[in-house]
Formats: sequence, structure tokens, C-alpha cells
Amino acid sequence: MIVRQALFDGTIHAGREAEFRRFVTERLMPMWRRFVSVRDVKVMFALERDDGAPSYPLVLAMTFDDAAALAEALKAPIRFESRAETAELMKMFDGWIHHHVFELAE
Repeated sequence: MIVRQALFDGTIHAGREAEFRRFVTERLMPMWRRFVSVRDVKVMFALERDDGAPSYPLVLAMTFDDAAALAEALKAPIRFESRAETAELMKMFDGWIHHHVFELAE
């Protein structure tokens, strides 16, 4: 199994935290669940972190059977639709998104 994580590295604009969360749950999560070949979607909102740790207010983890399934998902139209929606979300966020791909241990 392959997990692709998107780490939202930065900060939500002050006073827009609830709006940010609502945008993710109402507009983005339904799209992420429609990704081709996705087995599982986990969306995590940060609650706390160690002193000095980077700020990741949102982490998305998508699980796929293998690298081929992930590659198929990354080429599908829904990915590009979700990227356009994410661009809207970023108007409430100072920072960037970086992705990491992991193989689950058995």
C-alpha cells in the first residue's frame, strides 16, 4: 500500500480557522474521496504540536494499492479540479503544500 500525504506547511489567516475547516470538509473532502483508485482518505486538522515544531494545520493522507494506482489518480481530471479548489483555500493560508509518498509497512 502507498500513502501520499499533503502537508499544509504554514498558518491559517487569523480569524479564518473555522472558514478554512468548513471549506476543507464541505468542498475538498468530497472531491478527494472521488480520486481514481483511492482506497482511503484521512484529513487531519492540527490540535497541538511540540514547542518549536513546524506548523501543519492540515494534513491529507490518501491510500492507494500501489504506485501504479497513485500514478493513475494523479492524471485523473478530479485531481485537477481539486487543485483549483485548493487554490481558493490557499487565499486563507500563508504557506505552501508539500507532498510525501510512503510505503506502508506490513
